[in-house]
Amino acid sequence: MRPTIKKQNIKTLLETKFIKVFDLQYAEGRHYYNATRRSADDLVAVKSTEEFQNMLPDAVSCITIWNPSNGEPKLLLNREFRYPAGQFLLSVPAGLIDPADKEEDEPLLVTAKRELKEETGIEVLDTDELEVINPCLFSTPGMTDESNALVKIVLNRDTLTGMSQDGAEGSECFDGFSFLTKEQAQKILKDGVDEYGIFYSVYTWTALTYFVADMWNRNPIYKCIKK
Repeated sequence: MRPTIKKQNIKTLLETKFIKVFDLQYAEGRHYYNATRRSADDLVAVKSTEEFQNMLPDAVSCITIWNPSNGEPKLLLNREFRYPAGQFLLSVPAGLIDPADKEEDEPLLVTAKRELKEETGIEVLDTDELEVINPCLFSTPGMTDESNALVKIVLNRDTLTGMSQDGAEGSECFDGFSFLTKEQAQKILKDGVDEYGIFYSVYTWTALTYFVADMWNRNPIYKCIKK
């Protein structure tokens, strides 16, 4: 039988500005623990099926591809310090959906464009393409309800100017960019580590796989708009 988690049986174990931990009591004497960014009223565990199917994720991760007319396409990744891992990890541009974003017609795309600008200095142009690849994916649902949408950004231009990581905010810490050819991406996938021998996140693995498989160059599955 499917466990039933009710709001009245949920207890707050830890509450800070950035993370909370809840006890999801699903039966008498039965407990499960959830680390989350969400408030008690917005926990995924207590959403109805309809609410679950229509929810927005916590954040957006961007698969960003530079596609010049005079050269081969390259996957753009950055190196972001991830505190729990204690390392600069090869990462996709990503960030949380702001409350104001949720009021927009295309909140996932609005977030994607802002995060790309903040983390790389690149602004999306009319010639570029944006596509929601997947509206909501869970990172580690055995421990947390944290979720990300995947948005593809194809930069259809011959030069990239104004690149910078000066837009980092708060605890964000970056250490440069990587432009990977398909061959380089395939090697990182095969090795399971980047060129420095450092492991990476599941979203980086997804971006590498998507790029190598040429999925970015196919017809959209979910939806596609241009700015």
